[in-house]
Amino acid sequence: MEQHASNHDICPIEKALDVIGKKWVILIVRELITGTKRYKDIENALGASPKMISQRLKELEEKGIVKRMVYPEIPPRVEYSLTEKGKTLNSVLEAMADWGRTYS
Repeated sequence: MEQHASNHDICPIEKALDVIGKKWVILIVRELITGTKRYKDIENALGASPKMISQRLKELEEKGIVKRMVYPEIPPRVEYSLTEKGKTLNSVLEAMADWGRTYS
């Protein structure tokens, strides 16, 4: 009988990659590290499809990485920012940047 790993048995790196390993996620986080952004700012910076950006932002919001704030204006203004949990990814991005500078 095959055993399935419990949540406690999953490698911590695998857990991290489950959050940040999908395409565009690191770049979205990189954009939000510098501060709150509107959707269009993120879209312009990345050049990804609107559908993909929306999907990734929703996933990041569900995982507690990104906060979505809707302002009751006409037209509605929506802004995205990193949560405290999301801000902890800054050190991960810095380590990746250091590695990239060293080995590229």
